[in-house]
Amino acid sequence: MQVFELYFNAGLQSDLIFESFCYEPENIYERRVGSLFMVGALKNALPKNHYFLNKLSKVIKEKYYSPTAKSPEKSFKESLRRANQYLEDYTKSGDVSWLGHLSFSVLSLKNSGLNFTKVGDLKIFLLREGKVVDIDKKIKLEDIEPYPLKIFLNIVTGKLAENDIILIFTKEIFAFFQEENILSEIAEMVPFEEKKFREILNRKKDVLSKVSGICLLIYLTREILKGKKEAIVSKAQAKEFSLKEIFSPLLTFFEKIKLPEIRLPSIQIKPPTITPPKFHPLQTISLKIEGFKAKTKAVIKNKNTILVVSFILLLIIGFVVFQKEREEKLKEYQNQLNIIKQQLVEAESFLIVKSPHSSREAELIFKEEWEEISRLSQIAYTLPQSLREEIFSLKEQTEKELYQLNNLVEIEEPELFFEFSAREFVPHRIILERENFYFINPFAQVLFKLNENKEPQLLQINQKLDEAVMFEDSILFFSKAGTLFVLRNGALEEIFSLKKPYSDFNFDSFSIFKSNLYFLDKKIAQIVKYPYLGNLIWDLPTIWLEPETKKTILAQSIVVDGSIWVLSEKSIARYYDSKFQETLNLDFFPYPKNFSKIFTSTSLPYLYLLEPAEARVVILNKTGNLIHQFKSGKFDNLLDFAVSEDGKTIYLLNGLKVYQVQF
Repeated sequence: MQVFELYFNAGLQSDLIFESFCYEPENIYERRVGSLFMVGALKNALPKNHYFLNKLSKVIKEKYYSPTAKSPEKSFKESLRRANQYLEDYTKSGDVSWLGHLSFSVLSLKNSGLNFTKVGDLKIFLLREGKVVDIDKKIKLEDIEPYPLKIFLNIVTGKLAENDIILIFTKEIFAFFQEENILSEIAEMVPFEEKKFREILNRKKDVLSKVSGICLLIYLTREILKGKKEAIVSKAQAKEFSLKEIFSPLLTFFEKIKLPEIRLPSIQIKPPTITPPKFHPLQTISLKIEGFKAKTKAVIKNKNTILVVSFILLLIIGFVVFQKEREEKLKEYQNQLNIIKQQLVEAESFLIVKSPHSSREAELIFKEEWEEISRLSQIAYTLPQSLREEIFSLKEQTEKELYQLNNLVEIEEPELFFEFSAREFVPHRIILERENFYFINPFAQVLFKLNENKEPQLLQINQKLDEAVMFEDSILFFSKAGTLFVLRNGALEEIFSLKKPYSDFNFDSFSIFKSNLYFLDKKIAQIVKYPYLGNLIWDLPTIWLEPETKKTILAQSIVVDGSIWVLSEKSIARYYDSKFQETLNLDFFPYPKNFSKIFTSTSLPYLYLLEPAEARVVILNKTGNLIHQFKSGKFDNLLDFAVSEDGKTIYLLNGLKVYQVQF
């Protein structure tokens, strides 16, 4: 894809501001929604409006590339909704100087999919195979109403193909290109050549010097867009849904049915007459009334017939509408699956080359298509069986490819190292000291020891413990009350009480390095250090992070090996000498949900991560490259883990069982 941002004589009109904004995805999450382009112009601009276009574009970009972004279409709609809210708030603050003077277009591009909208007098054209298509005519323009303010109303979607060119102009530049026949010259240039394009503009430079505005040209090349060329369809101008067209056969059918004619009986009031004594008028009147009731029952019966027929008609109409919508949806889902299959074939072709670059490209495609399949799988159980099976089959196929590319090993039957009896002890934490294992339950006043022969022993300690670390030739235990204990000769001894650095400090995750203690206060992402003075005495606490240092939000766990590694739900931050150094983004597959613990040591080259939500343990090197992943359906209650001295064996505490994994 080639992008040209052409500015023409920006200072020619002092009250005209125009600018273009082009954003390419910077990471795997942003690549889900693709590229974003904007062009804006503001006429009769005041000095205070100088940064207006920039701020508006920033609002749209931040929402479009937000972490919750799922698909280009959804992100595009959400970003425009956010832009409308921003403009409404801007106007309510009292500044209406931009109303009626703003022209702005937003365009997103992902693979061959296009979404765009605009407001004002910008012009948008598609050049394809020598033809010039005015695609912004597909946007229905409506008057801007100040309250509630809705500027961006309609979205046009479509499919692009190789060698397509998108052009976005301000009004004056479009008029120039049209008068000088430049649009036709560019359209006939297949494929597009930058050199020839510049030659065309150079021939017109004298005339160009008299106009002011902007042109954004986007040329779609083979490596970005592949597939069938399709006409762009506007959602706003799509064929209208016609009840008459759908139900005309039904209406014809019911016209043939003759419903019973209903006539209400007439009541005549006659003047009283003198009758013979033997005639009883009361009886005559009574008979007339009974006759009226009988006729009324017939009327009611006829009305009930109409109601029943009407109800049946409504049911039929509803069924026909439902069936038509369902058929259209099924066709849409099948088309999505066909596109996914094509993309998967393309990804597999990258794997044939067997190079780091091609593997990375394949992985990106597999990830994107997995996301699409996952969205379909959420509604798969509402679809026909054949379509449902196809969706789940594609998902399984894609996951297998991603597992292989992300060094993930699925273990059906992990090796069981030890199993507890719930009546005896329920472990929560594990620590390995050479060949001995110790297990902690923060609610029990006993310590469970397992020696190298797997012989269990319960140690009565009369204390509730929360965490433990290796300390010199022994183990240092800690309770969240701030008390340290050391295990000596099978007995636990209280040795030191830590003072809080501030009143609401939380003793959360902690680690040890050169006998100095480091605590993470998760609530405020602060790290506190207790310097070691010797003889099992620690100095007063100090705030380790410098005030201006970037902190890790949603921090979960820390470990120290010279650097301090702070694990959050989906990333790792490294600090050194009280300063932030870098962030390791965890963008491998399966996507991180919530990592709970990190471990390393000075003697190990790896970082070990535990993620119960994905039933796995992950191994990275210390530059963030993925080494191994181990996942199992048996890892359904991961609580903690420990690593052997050589780093090759991982012991996973899963409920009442301890599994071991070797690599």
